[in-house]
Amino acid sequence: MNANTKQFLKWLVIGLIVLLTLLHQDFWFWDTYEPLIFGFIPIGLAYHAMISLLAGFFWFLAIKYCWPEGVDDVEEELTSEEGNSDQTSSDAH
Repeated sequence: MNANTKQFLKWLVIGLIVLLTLLHQDFWFWDTYEPLIFGFIPIGLAYHAMISLLAGFFWFLAIKYCWPEGVDDVEEELTSEEGNSDQTSSDAH
């Protein structure tokens, strides 16, 4: 993936999170519980459930497209260094 595409996806994810934040402020369902979704879920609760599912999906997108590269490599290097030091200390005995 080239740099322009990554930059576009990063700003798209940021825009979606801002949009989701604005949509979360739902003053339009405060005064009513009808219609009932599936016959028993009040509309406000169903709306917030959908917001929660979208938030999880947007978090997935943020990790996939906005997470900096190389961050996980440092932990792998530290783990391999610890394994090497354990191995050399056991060889010394």
